Amino acid sequence: MPGLNFVVLTDDAERLRGALTLALAHAALGGEARLFLQLDAVRLLTPPLSAPRDADHAAHGLPTLAALVTEALDAGVAIIACQSGLALAGLAADALDPRITAGGPVSFLQSIGPEGRLSVI
Repeated sequence: MPGLNFVVLTDDAERLRGALTLALAHAALGGEARLFLQLDAVRLLTPPLSAPRDADHAAHGLPTLAALVTEALDAGVAIIACQSGLALAGLAADALDPRITAGGPVSFLQSIGPEGRLSVI
């Protein structure tokens, strides 16, 4: 199964939530999934993780953004934080979950491979 790769471009938590949900579904089917959070999107990883609509999701039995990130990491979904985005957010890589790596767009794109799928969110 081809790998599924997402680039999250903005700090819209619902877009990240959607990408995480699709990545988890792909991982459940046996595929590899990766998310690259570009520039402003990295702010969404600021501890403690939360999102404006977390209460709405929780009220309907859905996971919070923090729970979804943890579930994705536990399932083997790779999450890469843009190095420039870390700088813009004033975050150090070691402030994030240790399973989240820092990287750049060139290395992310190089690692996709000819069979990989890319979606920009």
